[in-house]
Amino acid sequence: MAKDTKKSTVLIVDDDDMMLQMAEFILNKDTDLRILKANSGMQCIGTLQQEIVDLVLLDIQMPGMDGLKTMELIRKREDWRNIPVIFLTATSDKGTVIKASQLGVAGYIKKPFLPQDLVQRVETALLYKALDDPDISTLLDQLDTK
Repeated sequence: MAKDTKKSTVLIVDDDDMMLQMAEFILNKDTDLRILKANSGMQCIGTLQQEIVDLVLLDIQMPGMDGLKTMELIRKREDWRNIPVIFLTATSDKGTVIKASQLGVAGYIKKPFLPQDLVQRVETALLYKALDDPDISTLLDQLDTK
């Protein structure tokens, strides 16, 4: 019988519904993660207020509150500050990259992305998060599932 372990939760934030559906499909197919979705920066913040999230995949270019502003809000809250954020982006604007780096972005996934690239980057970010977790059992649980 498999050991009962807590699934890591990934929040995918993108205003493009097709991109949300594709990322969700890939991660559901190739990982054992709990997937949440939001279609705006405001919905992302609302979800973070209600759920414990281990990783955020965040689109940069969204109407209203863009990904950079959303990440600024995430970094201002003590209880969210250490959530890794990976930007999903079609842009490679130098100013955006610099600002994201100053906010502590965990990485970038360029759109359109390859399924194996998405899965590998998500798993790597979650592994690094586990290494920073003072509860080493989280890391051991993740290593056991590999």
